[in-house]
Amino acid sequence: MSEHGKVTITKMNYDKDRPKAANPVKVEDLTLRDGHQSLFATRGRTEDMIPVAERMDEVGFWATEMWGGATFDTMHRFLNEDPWERIRTLKKYMKKTPFSMLLRGQNLVGYRNYADDVAAVFVERAAENGMDVFRTFDALNDYRNFETVVPVIKRCGKHFQGCICYSLTEPRMGGEVYNLQYYVAKAKALEDMGADSICIKDMAGLIAPYDAYQVIKALKEAVKPPIHLHSHFTSGMAQMSHLKAIEAGVDIVDTCFSPYAFRTSHPAIEPLVMALLGTDRDTGFDIRLLADIDEVLEKEIVPKYMHLLDTTKLSIIDNAVLLHQTPGGMLSNLVNQLREMDAIDRIDEVFAKLPQVRKDLGQVPLVTPTSQIVGIQTVNNVLFGDYQMITDQVKGLCYGLYGKTPVPIDPEVQKKALKGYARGEEPISCRPAEVIEPELEKAKEDTKGLAKDMDDVLVYALYPVTGKMFLKWKYGQEPPPPEVKPKTLEDVEREKALIAKAKAGKLVEKVEKEAPPKGPGARTFNVYVDDEYYAVDVEEVGGAPVVAAVRPAPAPRPAAPAPAPKAAAPVKESAVPAADGTPVMAPMPGMVISFEKNVGDKIQEGETVVIMEAMKMQNALPAPVSGTVKAINFKTGDKVQKNDVLCVIG
Repeated sequence: MSEHGKVTITKMNYDKDRPKAANPVKVEDLTLRDGHQSLFATRGRTEDMIPVAERMDEVGFWATEMWGGATFDTMHRFLNEDPWERIRTLKKYMKKTPFSMLLRGQNLVGYRNYADDVAAVFVERAAENGMDVFRTFDALNDYRNFETVVPVIKRCGKHFQGCICYSLTEPRMGGEVYNLQYYVAKAKALEDMGADSICIKDMAGLIAPYDAYQVIKALKEAVKPPIHLHSHFTSGMAQMSHLKAIEAGVDIVDTCFSPYAFRTSHPAIEPLVMALLGTDRDTGFDIRLLADIDEVLEKEIVPKYMHLLDTTKLSIIDNAVLLHQTPGGMLSNLVNQLREMDAIDRIDEVFAKLPQVRKDLGQVPLVTPTSQIVGIQTVNNVLFGDYQMITDQVKGLCYGLYGKTPVPIDPEVQKKALKGYARGEEPISCRPAEVIEPELEKAKEDTKGLAKDMDDVLVYALYPVTGKMFLKWKYGQEPPPPEVKPKTLEDVEREKALIAKAKAGKLVEKVEKEAPPKGPGARTFNVYVDDEYYAVDVEEVGGAPVVAAVRPAPAPRPAAPAPAPKAAAPVKESAVPAADGTPVMAPMPGMVISFEKNVGDKIQEGETVVIMEAMKMQNALPAPVSGTVKAINFKTGDKVQKNDVLCVIG
């Protein structure tokens, strides 16, 4: 058995002002980004971060991750918050701790590669708004997708942390693709690019403790930048992997405060602090300060988000990760999509097909956006037949728009995906952004009279449909819907009270009965109950009087005239064709991105008629017949349900 490193035991000291350890482990806190993204669907609001921000600033974290990843999308789409404002606001409360963001390389904070002009300005604006550390990764570990953003990070004088997405094709590290040599080679490439630190980004909690030791030890010997380990708790191995990585000499690890830790999130900071006391790797953190912050989070913040926590099972680990090497977030997305499509009974078929689809598409690491690309294509294959409905993102992957896959894509799948593809049927081999036209000037033009500054323009450039919707909310051109409003602790207490009543059997379901038309003989009586009274209509129908209606009444009033008979419930217009012809129906719930044709346009069978977004992936729906577009029942940005008639071709 190979020799493993050890920490040095020192004199035990519990004082918060104890002497600094010889080689303290540095810690990045992820509570304000990956913590709530992993547990609470990224719904954490800025107002709920402020109560703990100043105390978090006193802990001594190497950095706090509070932006990037899915936050940009979720904030403007679901929370009616300006993503840029979060950086500026929290910077007022956290003046000592560097801010870190998750940057998806040329994907920025979206789900596709953006043009170079948008990428460069986005990084500039993030730095100007207060970002310090740019944790930068590419879903394919293709570092050509760093070539635009890294020079801007450096020019702005910020910290470039290069990531290696950790992935497996076997239960443990090894095999022909993701072996130790692969990770060492990637680390050397990042060092050559000028990385200030290098992060092993284990997004699914796949790294086993002894594999973590091997990887960290090998990287420490091969490159000079500090090594950082980011490992989700999903499989249950992350805390063990942390300790073995620390023995191997890792410089920085990621944790969350305990209310935001475990499950699909990250290990908690508190046990790590206690475990390293009395060693040369002591963090130096004050455990009492951490406990004070925990109490605020637990009592004042987390209750607002508990309804978003997955409580469908008792276990806090997901053994599917150990069996299928599938990230927890990807699993939940698959389950949600199948449930929305009334096909949850086919989940086992999806799991069975997933490895083959991943292999077909080049054994890509399963991280945003490739996890969504592989997952949703697998669902489509199960429900509609193998590659009968190919998402726009799969076509882009096959074309080379995301970069070079670890192994070649299956040539037959690639050929089928690129048949009739708008950019061309031959895949590219150059840096992906070289074939993407500049986008910034068009975004400026499209938002004239709406965007007030470059930050607004970038919201639209990254998310044209939902971004424009948010800007209209922001500037009062349209009212925001009720569902984007925050939940208060009072709301939580009311919900708890209702649940308690229901459990006690005190909530009785009202039986709806349709009342007959009121006859001319109805008489109104006032009925007093304590301090309230009600107007009760009584009508004698072939015998003793019967109560026809009871309602609260502010004052006595004459009997109302007989109501008209109830009309039949209206038929949902989108559920039936609005014109004669062949309907194009939504195959799944989602949002309309665009119609490629207008009413009156000619269209050929197989030609794209509408683009739908489902689970953040776009699906181009083909015309089932040739003809003329007779009717379009929705507009860009509308949400649709399965089997809604999107348009009619006659």
